[in-house]
Amino acid sequence: MTTLVVSIDRGADVAGDADAPVVGWEAVESLVTDFGVEDPEDSHVNCLLESLRVARDLEDTGEDAVVAMLSGVGDPVSIDRAVARQTDRLVEEYDLDSAVVVVDSAEDERLVPIVESRLTVDAVDRVVVRQARDIESTYYLLKQFLADEELRETVFVPVGAALLVFPVLLLVFGQVTIALGAIAAFFGGFLLYKGLGIDELLETLSTQVREALYSGQVALVTYVVAGGLALIGLFAGALGVSEIGDHATLLLGMRFVYDAVPWLTAAALAAATGRLVDELLRQEGVRNAYLNLPFGAIAVGLVVRGVASYFLTRADLVETVTMPGIEFGPLSVAAVKLQPRAELALFLIAGVLVSLIGVRFAAYFSGRNVEADLSKES
Repeated sequence: MTTLVVSIDRGADVAGDADAPVVGWEAVESLVTDFGVEDPEDSHVNCLLESLRVARDLEDTGEDAVVAMLSGVGDPVSIDRAVARQTDRLVEEYDLDSAVVVVDSAEDERLVPIVESRLTVDAVDRVVVRQARDIESTYYLLKQFLADEELRETVFVPVGAALLVFPVLLLVFGQVTIALGAIAAFFGGFLLYKGLGIDELLETLSTQVREALYSGQVALVTYVVAGGLALIGLFAGALGVSEIGDHATLLLGMRFVYDAVPWLTAAALAAATGRLVDELLRQEGVRNAYLNLPFGAIAVGLVVRGVASYFLTRADLVETVTMPGIEFGPLSVAAVKLQPRAELALFLIAGVLVSLIGVRFAAYFSGRNVEADLSKES
């Protein structure tokens, strides 16, 4: 049984220009010495030393251990892909069975699932450096904190902006409660921005859009179309609410849904169709979810529209559906005005039928080459 004892150097602060991954006791030990002399205060030094200790303990118990350090540079996507490639290389070269991952920060720990997807991770060893607790050490840590550019941007910039804005809000509104409420809203938005990872999403968004443009993905265009249709739907819903005046909150919400749902359904249908076309162009087969998604969007739209229409017709805010008259020579059928319940049942049945058609369509194509079927039909 061979165990990989691996530490992760996100950003290649330790590895520098060294070829990654750094593998072997001698190579890691040499890297610890070289980097430790250059920057003995960096916690990565302790992380590498912990990797050597764990590998030594495993070998003392009779297990084979391979100690290594993975690293990557660039944006988060490039770093993750580099760590994945290096892990695959180690698994292929050393026939590994499991891994022990040594990390020294939450940022490095986010890469553990990449290793775990390729090897069984027996343990995650988190290295915490002990520090003295006297006043001098506290001052030193504060000085180090102020020297960290990332921490300064994360903590001091929003605090400084809030302190500058507070007196301005106080002068404009003249009330402390309004100023404090605005500051609290600012900090709440900032915490959500960081907590939900929106900053990381924005960092990778431009790269993903550029790659989508270069690769000619149809979904990029359909997503833009879907966004435009969704905005139109929201605008149409707002107009519908403004037209009916003062009514109960439930009826106002139903009128918004009634006017917005057709556009929102069209937006979902456009996005789903673009994703389906991209799956077809990959020539690797299409998963059932992508085949069924357009039908699901239409079915949900029909059901929601029918429910909203039922409430509005009962309140006499919209007209019920009228089935047109039909004439077949001497036989004629007069136009029929549906009751609210009959109209609701019609929408519900239509939604269920569309959903069943989507399931049947996905099942029909699930085990076959969709492109071959379409070419045969054409």
